[in-house]
Amino acid sequence: MIQYAQLQFKKVLVLGLAKSGVAAAELLHELGAFVTVNDSKPFEENPQAQSLLQKGITVICGRHPEDLLDEGFELIVKNPGIPYSNPIIKNAIERKLPVITEVELAYLISEAPFIGITGTNGKTTTTTLIYEMLNNGHRNPRIAGNIGTVACSVAKEATKDDCIVIELSSFQLMGIQKFKPKIAILTNLYDAHLDYHGTFDEYRNAKLNITKNQDESDWLIFNTNQEVLRESVKDSKAKKVPFNSDHRTEEGISADETTIYWQGEPFIDRSIIALPGKHNLENILAALAASILYGCDKEKMEEVLKTFTGVRHRTQFVREWQGRKIYNDSKATNCLATKVALDAFTAPTILLAGGLDRGHSFEELRDSMKNVEGVVAFGETKERFIEFARSCGVKVAIEAEDVEDAVQKAATISNQGNIILLSPACASWDQYPNFEVRGDVFIEAVMKLN
Repeated sequence: MIQYAQLQFKKVLVLGLAKSGVAAAELLHELGAFVTVNDSKPFEENPQAQSLLQKGITVICGRHPEDLLDEGFELIVKNPGIPYSNPIIKNAIERKLPVITEVELAYLISEAPFIGITGTNGKTTTTTLIYEMLNNGHRNPRIAGNIGTVACSVAKEATKDDCIVIELSSFQLMGIQKFKPKIAILTNLYDAHLDYHGTFDEYRNAKLNITKNQDESDWLIFNTNQEVLRESVKDSKAKKVPFNSDHRTEEGISADETTIYWQGEPFIDRSIIALPGKHNLENILAALAASILYGCDKEKMEEVLKTFTGVRHRTQFVREWQGRKIYNDSKATNCLATKVALDAFTAPTILLAGGLDRGHSFEELRDSMKNVEGVVAFGETKERFIEFARSCGVKVAIEAEDVEDAVQKAATISNQGNIILLSPACASWDQYPNFEVRGDVFIEAVMKLN
């Protein structure tokens, strides 16, 4: 860990706890800063705040005092989920106080270089693939961010011989000043989180922060299939490495129906790839490009591609049962994600879908329902989803009480050669605390089939 001297004796406010806030507060305290933590959860119900207080960190809980910034803070480290419309954050910006997120703090103290991955979809799969390839190739990766350990906790332990592979959200990237990944990846850009960012342009600009500090010694890997990305990355100073999943190109990494190419030359036969779907081919291309640039051996990358069947809850292959291949895509909490999952398969599909009723239409799925032979719907939206499925010409559309019941009914109505796919197109909160629990229930039910 680099002892970042500029933080010593500095008055720092950590706004919001959770894992990233706790880790940031502890690191700042260790670096000699005068740390105050402010969290809305009452102190008596807040074991994290109680632990920080015992370490000598000032804690203010249960409210956000209007005069909090009058304490003379020189830096704000905010939880990424706290919007910039928050009164304290707005006040800090008016006072020209720097507002960062924990990722920036991790970068300031890290001896290891970063490989940063962002985008609307595919971040987790791409991040995991890179980690697996580099780990298999003995390149000393450490995984961090939204799918791993909090970034500054990883950075504290990492050495100059390691690298930190980190998934980054737009919320995190809004709060960077010096963060500069050696390799940056932009998987794709679609409308998302507009309730937080307000406009697509603001969202896109937040994502582009991943490359704002890069220079000619760095690389930017981006999806050249998307015009919005081709235009958006033009001002980046990094060496640009495009990926294209539609056809062979002479630059970057690309693929046609049979082969993956590096700089226009055949590199890997697609027949070895275990992970299905065009969207996953894009993730694979981005991960391969990063691993190649980081010096990973081709054979080590191929070994991962032969065995990697998906991240848990993201078009994850669960098992083959009596001639049916069964996939868990519980992470699909909206129609776009389910559309991507359905488009990944050409075999006749039994779709398990439904969940929290937010009143959203399912029309976005219509063109992707062509291979769906059966639907088992559950949750608050089950009646609406069945009505939609029938309007698409789906032969069999039935209700289930929950995911466990849906698995039993899907097994009954399916045939050999079918895909059975959990891809709900809805949030889980009507029946399950989160999509992970919903997916775990699905996996357990699938494993009980005999």
